[in-house]
Amino acid sequence: MIGKTASAADLLEHLHTLRSEENLAGIARYGIVTDAALGISNPDLRKIARASGKDHARAFALWESGIREARLLALFTMEPKTLTVAEARRLAEDFASWEIVDAAADLFVEAGLLALIEEFADEEREFVRRAAFAMIAGAAVHLKREPDATVIAWLGLIENHAADPRNFVKKAVNWALRNIGKRSHACHGPALTLAQKLAASADRTERWNGKDCVRELTAEKTLARIKR
Repeated sequence: MIGKTASAADLLEHLHTLRSEENLAGIARYGIVTDAALGISNPDLRKIARASGKDHARAFALWESGIREARLLALFTMEPKTLTVAEARRLAEDFASWEIVDAAADLFVEAGLLALIEEFADEEREFVRRAAFAMIAGAAVHLKREPDATVIAWLGLIENHAADPRNFVKKAVNWALRNIGKRSHACHGPALTLAQKLAASADRTERWNGKDCVRELTAEKTLARIKR
């Protein structure tokens, strides 16, 4: 039985017992890197994380294994209040899969490391840049107490990188713009204005981003939501 006293070695041994070839084939269809994966579902990893509890040092030992499930478990069991900017940068050095990036982005937002957004957006590495926009997307939804002005200010980064054609950046930029627009009435107008500007762009990627976001931000469901 895995509990709060489990070591990194204990958890790694347990993860290997849960290996699933069937699940490996399934997750590969979602563009998830499976070279160092065991095929364990995220819900099952969340259960293991709850049973084993938070342990910052142990989490970094799990991360160093390089195994997909161990890295996700590491992110689920790190202590947000303890996580430093230097540690977040260290994690970013290993980013190579969108699901790892998105889980890390949630952690970074919870840890309050919003200053990393601009830094990561300026990075040329695809998955590090994705982290910036995944953080924006998450912050727009979860940081209810953050002033809308903070969130609206990130539209500048979105505009600056809306032409990045790389799949994992493009989709994260789109995600971030949509989430800002759906955050509140105050955020909706500026986000929609940017989306409309991008939709009229001569650049193919900007145009795709803009049209997709305009479609969602003008949908009846979205408009009804921001009026509440």
